[in-house]
Amino acid sequence: MASKDPKLRPMTIQAGVLKRCSKEKVMYEKEVETQEARIVKLKEEGKDEYTIRKQEEVLAESRMMIPDCQKRIKRAYTELKNLMDMLTDPEVLESKEYKDAQELLKANE
Repeated sequence: MASKDPKLRPMTIQAGVLKRCSKEKVMYEKEVETQEARIVKLKEEGKDEYTIRKQEEVLAESRMMIPDCQKRIKRAYTELKNLMDMLTDPEVLESKEYKDAQELLKANE
């Protein structure tokens, strides 16, 4: 997975953090959509109020996680960018890990 070069290790770890946070945000956004559809279906089927309320609580929790994910993405982005800005070794700058991290930064701008 990661190169054995110890100079790349912190950058590779931080790139993994950014990638994971981005995936979590997408997952929560999909969960919100799914949960909204589930609530509409429950209401159409005339399910009891308790069940609908509990599903609305799940929806609210999912919605609360999206801003949290955005904060973590912003923090991970900044940390990764700072780590990459400190790298000067030409061999590191040409590495696959460095180029992958650059792509990740571009995708999360």
